[in-house]
Amino acid sequence: MIELPSPLISVVVLNWNGGHIIEECLKSLQAQTYRPLEIIVVDNASTDESVNLIKMGFPDIKLIVNEINLGFGAGNNVGIRVARGKYIMVLNNDARLDPNCIEELKRSIEKDQKYGASASKILLDGERDLLDAAGITICKDGLSIGRGRLERTDRYPIEEEVFFASGCACLFRREMLDDIGLFDEDFFAYGDDTDMGWRAQFAGWSCIYNPRAIVYHSHSASSSDYSPFKAFLVERNRIWVAIKYFPISLLLFGQLHALCRYFYQGYGALFGKGAAGRFTEEFSKLQLIKVLVNVYISAFKTMPIVFKKRSQMRRKKRILDKEIYELFKKFGISGKEIAFKE
Repeated sequence: MIELPSPLISVVVLNWNGGHIIEECLKSLQAQTYRPLEIIVVDNASTDESVNLIKMGFPDIKLIVNEINLGFGAGNNVGIRVARGKYIMVLNNDARLDPNCIEELKRSIEKDQKYGASASKILLDGERDLLDAAGITICKDGLSIGRGRLERTDRYPIEEEVFFASGCACLFRREMLDDIGLFDEDFFAYGDDTDMGWRAQFAGWSCIYNPRAIVYHSHSASSSDYSPFKAFLVERNRIWVAIKYFPISLLLFGQLHALCRYFYQGYGALFGKGAAGRFTEEFSKLQLIKVLVNVYISAFKTMPIVFKKRSQMRRKKRILDKEIYELFKKFGISGKEIAFKE
């Protein structure tokens, strides 16, 4: 019997000023048990020594240098468009993989043709026994968060379906990307993976999580964990997600979940709890209010564009509205739980 060659897997690593971290990321890719790999680094107009480091230290890696910072979605799309693999992995520059990670992700995604993505078990690098994400979980206001974030690493030991994979480290089936499209470039950063997850679910694709595909993530090593810009993008983009995908009843009802979350985040800002508490340690409470005001101004200004996208998504969806509610039963998280996560 003739053994067929293994399919090529492409890995797209997006870099922005990651000279202090990307070397470990690329070395972990070179140490993978799976072959063959096509490694593509897309540099988003770094101002540090990243580009020279990659050229000198990793001459066999394909390097694409953007003239401007295109953001997460558009930057990754540049790499995905030139990738030749049957499967395409998206990987943060501040992540490093266990040697068998890609092999495990491939094994999971090939269990069923319906799996368009495979999610890894992401641990917080440098933090003792803490999870970053085991897939992502969704809230009825459009927000999402890593499943199990800041929980013990021994949680979620079972290979199972999740809503979608964290954009930090995930494997995509090319057929799914051809079907649903690439990242929405208007998001710039944050929520891009959630948006793609909704598109995938709308089109009937599923995501499988593999607890043996281990990734170590230096969370937000190339950007601030708590900044006005990040807070703005996270909150604005969750509104876009809700408008693009939720049935009208859920779109309206979801705002109650947002108000509930704001209440608990306000409490966190006052008493130093959760992400809002961490934000106000670095910035003022007034700054947090300003961010929220700017979010709704931006959301209002972009409403025509986002509702146009909503019309496109509704025409393409292959699931019923009642199945959307089922997704929250299977993969949902409350606004209160998110508010007290850091």
